[in-house]
Amino acid sequence: MPLPYSKKVIQHFNKPHNYGKMKNPDGIGEVGNIICGDVMKLYIKVGQNKKGQDIIKDISFETFGCLAAIASSSMLTDLVKGKTLEQAISFDRKEIVEGLGSLPPIKIHCSVLAGDALIEAIHSYLTKNKKPIPQALNKRHQQLAKEKQEIKETH
Repeated sequence: MPLPYSKKVIQHFNKPHNYGKMKNPDGIGEVGNIICGDVMKLYIKVGQNKKGQDIIKDISFETFGCLAAIASSSMLTDLVKGKTLEQAISFDRKEIVEGLGSLPPIKIHCSVLAGDALIEAIHSYLTKNKKPIPQALNKRHQQLAKEKQEIKETH
């Protein structure tokens, strides 16, 4: 029986890119899924490009979770490093699955979780630096906060 994971997923799991805690990050995003038990923490450092736009200068992650969660986190860091915050906010989570070759349908939520960690890290940076928060970003942040609260109340 063939493995349900692509070669790329296995590679990112065995040797995750940008793995580890970051010292003095500009933003931190922490998300979890109580059903599967995955917890992701994403760290970003923000710099500026030649046009003066905020970019993700550095990014790293810590993930406690399954093979797909670790591979998704690793792939996400590769895909958004060097992008402007605007590009990262509008990042399509489907790119994670495409970059990995595929994920079993039951593991797609891992790529969504990684994307949510990115949203939270950017929100954290913008809030900390008293910068304007785009409406779409704030809306997703509020949804995630509501989900966290519901989980706390339920469990």
